[in-house]
Amino acid sequence: MTTMTAARTLALIKPSVAANPHLVDTVRARVRAEGFAVKAERVVQWNLDDARRFYRQHEGRFFYKRLCGYMASGPFVAMILEKENAISDWRKLIGPTRSIAARLESGSLRGDMAVSDTRNAFHGSDSVNSAREEIEMFFPEESTAG
Repeated sequence: MTTMTAARTLALIKPSVAANPHLVDTVRARVRAEGFAVKAERVVQWNLDDARRFYRQHEGRFFYKRLCGYMASGPFVAMILEKENAISDWRKLIGPTRSIAARLESGSLRGDMAVSDTRNAFHGSDSVNSAREEIEMFFPEESTAG
């Protein structure tokens, strides 16, 4: 018998959703219903430099300035989610990055809550290494390194 170990991912509820407590509660309920454990949560307010550092891999892309401005526009919620296949399951739950594609994907959080491709409501780590680095940024006390 093989036992799977729980994995962790970073989940961000971006400012356009985080501004509405009812929507945040709706997201939390969906997270729990999908079997995720919320291991840590905090509200974060970035300045432009914080956003630029986090999204540095997108520097030079046409959406970079808009994305950084959006992420510095108001508080957002950062969470560590844990379950088997946390990274892929969270990304499936939030749906495609592009808002049009997300709307076509029934039941995705972005399909329900995204405003545009830039204001796409959520972030999810895309790999084990990204999850580890991103969790360390937001929750250094929860570091999985070592």
